[in-house]
Amino acid sequence: MPKEELDRRIRTEPVAGGQLPKKEILAQEIQEGLEELERSADGLFLSGISAGLDIGFGPLFMAILYTVVGGAWGDPLTRIVVANAYAVGFIFVIGGRSELFTEHTARASLPVIDGRATVGQLARLWGLVYAGNVLGGVVFAAGMVWFAPAYGIVEPSAFTEIALHLTENGPGLVLAGAVVAGWLMGLLSWLLTAAQESISRIAVVWLVTTGIGLAHLPHCIAGNVEVLAGALVSPAITLADYAGFLALATVGNAIGGSVFVALLKYGHVVRGEESGD
Repeated sequence: MPKEELDRRIRTEPVAGGQLPKKEILAQEIQEGLEELERSADGLFLSGISAGLDIGFGPLFMAILYTVVGGAWGDPLTRIVVANAYAVGFIFVIGGRSELFTEHTARASLPVIDGRATVGQLARLWGLVYAGNVLGGVVFAAGMVWFAPAYGIVEPSAFTEIALHLTENGPGLVLAGAVVAGWLMGLLSWLLTAAQESISRIAVVWLVTTGIGLAHLPHCIAGNVEVLAGALVSPAITLADYAGFLALATVGNAIGGSVFVALLKYGHVVRGEESGD
């Protein structure tokens, strides 16, 4: 089916049962991706810094819980509660509409796959948002390891414990886990477009990101704060460990979002439409 005809059918297909059809979700994802690709460089970078700062509240609340709870609740309950705290940073970022790199591994790839944007435009967006995210996270982590212990709300050992969950595995496992995390974040972008109400959007963010936190899957932006904080307070985690984690998590997240979500979702929606002709 010609692209123009597919676009027309995507735009005009009615919503059934209060839910967006998959073609409408794809159309909205492509449109939002195009809008982000066309944003000014300073706007993308500043929004990326804001997201990198805001996501740091998740690791901060995690460290507070580890400090307060200690071993009193037992490992299973502690892990569940801490995973919920991890989700808080994502709720702040996505609810506040700041630019998060892992959201754009899928969404910003779709206009390129659809032939409406270039790889150069995608690289520009990824580079600006990622740099802003990492810079914001570095600033938050440095401030957090100074402020939180001095304020009496976190024991430094809590930062080490959080970081070790992400660095104790070998490179292959870190990369594989990061692919799964990127896959989930790409699905989150798709599900947020499908969700029509604020409460349902928050619920989707909480569900997906709590799952990532519960499984200790490597997320390059949240993990940037978690692992750097551990490296700043403990010799058990070196800056080389931090750099290696960040590189593997970034590559894995990008693969998970762009391949397992963007390519596959685009393929099954467009191919499905063509086969129905």
